[in-house]
Amino acid sequence: MKRILSRILIALILGPPAVYAGDWILWKTRSLMGGGMGTAHVGELIITPLKGNKEEYDWGGTIDVDCSRSLFPHAGSGACWWLNHRKVISER
Repeated sequence: MKRILSRILIALILGPPAVYAGDWILWKTRSLMGGGMGTAHVGELIITPLKGNKEEYDWGGTIDVDCSRSLFPHAGSGACWWLNHRKVISER
């Protein structure tokens, strides 16, 4: 029983960094070939701070944002699948 629990613990500790590293390697390979980045068409929500800790929300229309074609965000851009799923981003 201890052997099974120790293997599960090791997999939980080493698994996520290994998945991220593999995702980064695939993204970097695609980027070198010209296919690592894409664009996502999302709506923009502008949040304007007001007096008294209040906020005003304004619709900014739809914009194209850069995204990485990967499982995790890379190069300061969100993942395309996440942005396409979310469809609205907010900016202050």
